[in-house]
Amino acid sequence: MLACVTCGLDPGMAKQVTPEHYTFKVMLYQIEPTIWREVSIPSTATFFQLHEVIQAAMGWEDKHLHEFRHGKGKRLTSVIASVDEDIVQGDDFRDENVTTLRELFGRRRFPIRMLYRYDFREDWIHEIAFAKKVENDSLCPELIGGERNCPPEDAGGAHGYQACVDGDLDWMDDSYDPEHFDAQSAQKRLNKLKIS
Repeated sequence: MLACVTCGLDPGMAKQVTPEHYTFKVMLYQIEPTIWREVSIPSTATFFQLHEVIQAAMGWEDKHLHEFRHGKGKRLTSVIASVDEDIVQGDDFRDENVTTLRELFGRRRFPIRMLYRYDFREDWIHEIAFAKKVENDSLCPELIGGERNCPPEDAGGAHGYQACVDGDLDWMDDSYDPEHFDAQSAQKRLNKLKIS
């Protein structure tokens, strides 16, 4: 696990926060081999902060809309997102800016799964598997592990990206290495996030 060296917070504030993190794994759908990250995040984080953690850990640039979907069985009709006219709220909608991880998962047994959609046009779908609660008094999210490089923004979605990696399409920048995952850079991005 890479440690949070500094995240710009007053050390005295850490005593006011319950020392508990949720550990989860994020896997990008429809791409083989799997692109994944495992992260630990304070249970007090909002879903907007979880969005920021996923963006930083994966390597996305946060250029597009996103939403979280959950529900029973295969019916993932409950939505957690920002209040935006382009997001269909439905009957069970929660504002990601005020809904915390603890509110939704604090009394449930782990593991729990939900989807995170990023860029509705290209529809990058991530599965989030919440694995366990761990004692941790850090206010920074922490990277536990990961494999493979995040796709470039606007790469044509999972199918366009996979076709390029497989050699069926030839438009990707030569400097992009699909196998390379820079864990230190990912942790540096996570260190800049403030969770209270």
